[in-house]
Amino acid sequence: MQPINPGSNSNPGASPFDHIRRTDHTGEWWSARDLQPLLGYSKWEDFRNSVERAKVAITNSGQTADLHASERPEASGNTLRLNYKLTRYGAYMIAMNGDPRKPEVAAAQTYFAVQTRKAETAAVAAPALPQDYEEALVALLGKVRENKALEAENKVLAPKASKWDAFMNSEGLIGMTAIADMLDMPVKDMTNWLVELGVFRKQLSRFGSNQNMPRRTYQKAGLFAIKVENNGKVSYEVAYATHDGAEFIFDQHQGRAAA
Repeated sequence: MQPINPGSNSNPGASPFDHIRRTDHTGEWWSARDLQPLLGYSKWEDFRNSVERAKVAITNSGQTADLHASERPEASGNTLRLNYKLTRYGAYMIAMNGDPRKPEVAAAQTYFAVQTRKAETAAVAAPALPQDYEEALVALLGKVRENKALEAENKVLAPKASKWDAFMNSEGLIGMTAIADMLDMPVKDMTNWLVELGVFRKQLSRFGSNQNMPRRTYQKAGLFAIKVENNGKVSYEVAYATHDGAEFIFDQHQGRAAA
C-alpha cells in the first residue's frame, strides 16, 4: 500500500471542507484524518466506525467501496498509522453515516451533497469543446450546413403552412367546404371524387341523404377527423381535414389535373 502524501490544498475556500481538500493525478480527494475533527470526532476509533459503515453502504449501493474509501498508511512521527483516501462521494457517505446528533455531521452532509450536485450539473451542462483548430472548423462547417438545411426546409414548408392558416379552426382542423372552395369545385363533387380514390366511403346520414366520410385508415394516419356537432336540435357527424389532409387533397387534385 502506498502512503498518503500529507499536505492540504493551498486553495482557500469558504468552507473548511474546501481547505482540507487535496488533489493529485487522480483528481480531488480528502484525508479521513483531516476530516475527522471537522465531523466532531475526538477519537479515531469512533470515526473509523463511521468510515466502515459508509463502506458497507457504498457496497450496498452497487459500487466498489475501496474506490471511494481506500485504506492507506501514512507516517506519524516514527510510526505508520491507518488513514483513508476519500473521494467526494466517499466523504459524503461517511457524513451520511456519522452521528446525526453532531451539528458538524449535518454541516458536512450539506456541503458534500451540494458540491456533488454542482459537479453533476456541470458535467451535464458542459458542452463538448473542440480539441484543436481543425476540429473546430469541422464543427463550425457542420453547424453552418445544418442551419442552411433548416433554412431551406423552412422556405419549402412555410408556404404550405400558411396556405391553410386562415381556414383552420381552434383545433387545427379545416372544413371540407373551405378546401373545395380553394379547388373551385362543389364540396359534394370533391367528396364523391375522394370516394372514387378510396379515401372516403359512402354512407347514409341519419336523415337518409348521402354523407361521404373519411375512411378509418386515413383518420388514423392523421389526415382527417370526424367530429360530432349539434345545431341545437340534433347531433350529426362532420368531416374535417388536418393540415396534412388538406395538403393531401390538394396534391391529389394537382395530379388529377396534370393527367
